[in-house]
Amino acid sequence: MVAFSGRYVVAPGFRDSDAGHWQTLWQADFGLAATRVAVGSWDQPELEDWVAGLDAAMRPGALIVAHSLGCLTALVWLARHPDVAAGAFLVAVPDPEGPDFPDTITGFARPRTRVETPVLMVGSTDDPYAGWDYTVATAAAIGAPLVELEAAGHISTASGRGPWPQGRALLAGFLAGLPTAG
Repeated sequence: MVAFSGRYVVAPGFRDSDAGHWQTLWQADFGLAATRVAVGSWDQPELEDWVAGLDAAMRPGALIVAHSLGCLTALVWLARHPDVAAGAFLVAVPDPEGPDFPDTITGFARPRTRVETPVLMVGSTDDPYAGWDYTVATAAAIGAPLVELEAAGHISTASGRGPWPQGRALLAGFLAGLPTAG
């Protein structure tokens, strides 16, 4: 298991996270300890561009803090680099085969492979981009504990999450279970 270095990599979803999104607010709180993934295809995401963006942002021992499409990206990246990240905090993993998944997004697939890196997955019972059965099956497939949020939408600015203190508490609990770099 890779020790947490105290660094964070913020992996936003489709079209990036806006100024009021919990990811953006947390990144500001993390300060210089955080790096945000940059991609060239925010509006028409292509998997390999997003994986390359995460690859460029990652440092050994960093914790990935991902939302939505950033979660699918993180899972692909973790499968390719199992011994680099300390862990991944995955919020609102979308279903790329779902009816509301944007058709401008290409190359992303449903996660089906167990992840060796520690992961905590957070999902909502009424996420418009992921049915609850899909969310439960995904957590089981990747071998991650799942935190269920009742009626939290896509756990984004649009669903009223803003700074999302409940999420910060979940993140803190997850971090407490990871080894830290000495």
